[in-house]
Amino acid sequence: MSMKNLKQYILPVLLFISGSAFAQQTPAPEQSRPVTIVGATAHIGNGEVIENSLIIFQNGKITTVSDANSSDRQYPGTVIDAKGKHVYPGFIAPNSSLGLVEIDAVRQSDDEDELGELLPHVRSIIAYNAESQVVESMRPNGVLVGQIAPRGGRISGTSSIVQFDAWNWEDAVLKEDDGIHVNWPNSVRRGRWWEGEDRGIKANADYQENVRTLSDFFRNAKAYLAGSQEQANLPFQAMKKVFTGDQKVYVHANGEKEIIDILTFKKEHNLNNLVLVGGYDALKVVDELKAANVPVLVGRVHSTPNLEDNHYDLPYKLAHLLQQEGLLVALETSGSMERMNSRNLPFYAGTVTGYGANKEDALKMITLNTAKILGVDDSLGSLEAGKDATLFISEGDALDMRTNKVSQAFIRGREISLESHQTELAKRYSDKFEQQEKK
Repeated sequence: MSMKNLKQYILPVLLFISGSAFAQQTPAPEQSRPVTIVGATAHIGNGEVIENSLIIFQNGKITTVSDANSSDRQYPGTVIDAKGKHVYPGFIAPNSSLGLVEIDAVRQSDDEDELGELLPHVRSIIAYNAESQVVESMRPNGVLVGQIAPRGGRISGTSSIVQFDAWNWEDAVLKEDDGIHVNWPNSVRRGRWWEGEDRGIKANADYQENVRTLSDFFRNAKAYLAGSQEQANLPFQAMKKVFTGDQKVYVHANGEKEIIDILTFKKEHNLNNLVLVGGYDALKVVDELKAANVPVLVGRVHSTPNLEDNHYDLPYKLAHLLQQEGLLVALETSGSMERMNSRNLPFYAGTVTGYGANKEDALKMITLNTAKILGVDDSLGSLEAGKDATLFISEGDALDMRTNKVSQAFIRGREISLESHQTELAKRYSDKFEQQEKK
């Protein structure tokens, strides 16, 4: 091997090693004694607020959520005086590729996409890196749980739901293979200027054929599963839980025509658990979505309008408008630099409050609504007795980037570290400037 070729292999490895020099904080041990939080303003996640709350959890589960004024003063275990602070359920980031890519420029650390188009048998969870520096940077903002979804192809594969304090993917997983992700074809496309086409938007001549290919796959998979299955077909076998309703179908689309065609597809293939992801034009077909009982994971709030004649603030207010119409709505974070920007999830909800929603309704969009859409609301999404003690304490309003300062966080009752590579660097350079001031 020539020196030039050798450098091509050595450089990415060195970059990957240097980027991994600061590993994730050691995962917390199991909860060993009860914890009592007293005096905080508790934002339950279902729209309710308790101004002076009492929250007790043990063995990883919440046992008490009540008004502290109506309780006795004999508090069990470790007592946290949180007067003047706020307590929230852990925020949930759906449709995220967190842990699947560490350094975009290093191919060896990129596991978000696989070769092929129809890949329902590809499982993102086995590629999830629990020691990702990017993942640990979510926790200081209260983002404690995520749905790890693959990218690429027509059917990308299956997602899984994880908590963000674990040794490996087996420890992290909360719900394995919760659903498949379908990237619906676009009915329009931009002109390919490199082939001499006009740069403007035009109809996609392949749209109907692409939809037909997807429909044929679902139809053939159902026929295969109804047959003898003598010849193994992994993609078809992976569709079994989709047809029984045990796995959801997350369909990524934005256009009005695409959404209408998706609803037709849903009915044609009897898909009871279908979720629309993106939904930029969902407001135009809101009645149809309501009739089909389809929830929406609304695309990133901090975005610019897709078209010149859209309102400048449509991305900011879309989630609230859909929720007003009676749809079950939550916020997702995919897009440019989506892994890093996932830590801004609470501030996306905060922006929604500036465009019509009240704070508790916006909070639902990153807690209980998300948990309902993902099918984990029996254990996550709100501060209620019997649910996982996955929650955090903030010194201020957690939806406001100026006041969100998380002081303590717990995942299933385990008090987790809030340190990250960023906090280490912040301390390092703060110390540097303090030393310079003393000179």
